[in-house]
Amino acid sequence: MTADSCAQIQTEYTYGQAAFERGQYRQAVGHFETAVGLAKATTPLGGEIQIWLVNAYNAVGRAREAEGLCETLTRHPDLEVRKQAKNLLYILQAPQLRRPGNWMSQIPDLATLEDGDSFSGRSRTTVVPRAPKRAPQPEPPPLDPSQINSRDNGFLWLALGLVGLVLGGLLWLS
Repeated sequence: MTADSCAQIQTEYTYGQAAFERGQYRQAVGHFETAVGLAKATTPLGGEIQIWLVNAYNAVGRAREAEGLCETLTRHPDLEVRKQAKNLLYILQAPQLRRPGNWMSQIPDLATLEDGDSFSGRSRTTVVPRAPKRAPQPEPPPLDPSQINSRDNGFLWLALGLVGLVLGGLLWLS
């Protein structure tokens, strides 16, 4: 493999990851398929690209192809790719749960729009109302030390006496 082909593989792989992370799954599939075509499928990098391709296939609704590729990757020579493929296959083959419609919000299908188009020709923004700001509470005025009751009211001596009686009683009983 030449340095140019390695660079092209890495470029396609990076473009595919960027497209996938932006939600442009069809573009990601194209980049990943190109990268897999250039790379050896049995190398760790080839396996990693194919794992991304499985996710991209699933994101564009090509679930059968995703499962098929994932099953192939469970026999990949690289141990890490095999483990990821087995975990991913387990998720892909899990039964789909039925949820009542009132549990979810409906999101319009934007699959028919081309990249760069906006929904209905206009952009949508959501305004979230802010909670009103609270005015800071004023600090209470400092206390005058001359107004603090510092006289002994006898409670301390009563409490110490009761503690002494209880301890004495415990010692006498033991």
